[in-house]
Amino acid sequence: MQESLSIEQARKLVLHSQQLPPASAKGSALSATLAAIQHLSYIQIDTISVVQRAHHHTLWNRNPRYKLEHLDQLLEQKEVFEYWSHAAAYLPMQDYRHSLIRKNAIAAGEQNHWYKRDEKMMRYVIDRITAEGPLMAKDFEYSGKKIADWGSKPAKQALEYLFMQGDLMIPKRNNFHKVYDLTERVLTADINVQAPTPEEHIDFLIKRYLNANGIAKINECFHLIKQNKPLIQSRVDCLLENKDLKRVIVKVAGNNTEYLMLPESYSLLKKPLSKRTLKILSPFDNLLIQRKRMTDLFNFNYQIECYVPQQKRQYGYFVLPLLWSGRFAGRLDCKADRKTGVLNVHNVFVEPWVKDKETFTSALETELSSFMTFNNCHKRSEIIHSEIRDNTHYIN
Repeated sequence: MQESLSIEQARKLVLHSQQLPPASAKGSALSATLAAIQHLSYIQIDTISVVQRAHHHTLWNRNPRYKLEHLDQLLEQKEVFEYWSHAAAYLPMQDYRHSLIRKNAIAAGEQNHWYKRDEKMMRYVIDRITAEGPLMAKDFEYSGKKIADWGSKPAKQALEYLFMQGDLMIPKRNNFHKVYDLTERVLTADINVQAPTPEEHIDFLIKRYLNANGIAKINECFHLIKQNKPLIQSRVDCLLENKDLKRVIVKVAGNNTEYLMLPESYSLLKKPLSKRTLKILSPFDNLLIQRKRMTDLFNFNYQIECYVPQQKRQYGYFVLPLLWSGRFAGRLDCKADRKTGVLNVHNVFVEPWVKDKETFTSALETELSSFMTFNNCHKRSEIIHSEIRDNTHYIN
């Protein structure tokens, strides 16, 4: 008989695997940050700065001792590197060889890049960086008109193409601007640069995803790559046969749904989950990045609305999900005013299942105090407005 998990157990497993809320970590604050990146396997980089940028926000939620300079330090120490997952991201250097699958495919013309290949400009860019050392896009003068494909100048497009196919890396950023250098000058001799076989890569992706996410459907493990369905199914079958994976059933919206999990993850179900702690999450947090998954497992219908026309927004420009009591309890609309040092809290939207409003409010106030400090604010506004909403419309 196939094993099953209750929806409460499934949620607990997911949250523990995502390290939310975080447990106290041993060692230095910097080592705790590195451990979080290695465990999650990537941290999305984002430019939106309504509050602290997503890469900082996501790490702060896993490591309360997180400092904004940690990522720069880890880049300098070559413990992490920048590349593409489903978006621009910081990845553990220990996983570097698995980035070669995409890089080699782009270099061979087997996978498309969003820019056209300009061999002449690419040679020019490589020659200059070889001779002059690390350069930024602004170091390449261009007096012509901006062209299509995001309006970037030709040298910028060449830099990005060379970066995506693996000839260049980003050893650091200056004021958030990318600095590019030759990959051979960035990598150290101890880093494995042998590309994995397709089978090794599939196994890696399955195990890494499940380690960071607890349970998953097969397609969820591969949402970041173009799927080779026959090979994926073959590797899943092999891992199941070798007892490296288990199948479990979770009742989702009244239906029995099959998920995969690592056998060793069962031990997380014995670990208590802090339900008193509230966490204010980034819209780009690893936990949230697959929206349908959150709807299925947490009954939380979330959409980031900064890309939605203002008149069609239901909650606000950059609303932050609130995780509390093992579930998503609401949304917070706020903005850090860096000129005045004030965290402006505009709205709080509470999910209908939250009955103990007093305890919820107390937990939110506690976390807002920490969130204010994290955003370099010395004070915050009172909550301007609070209301209860379901996932689609006002209920009172």
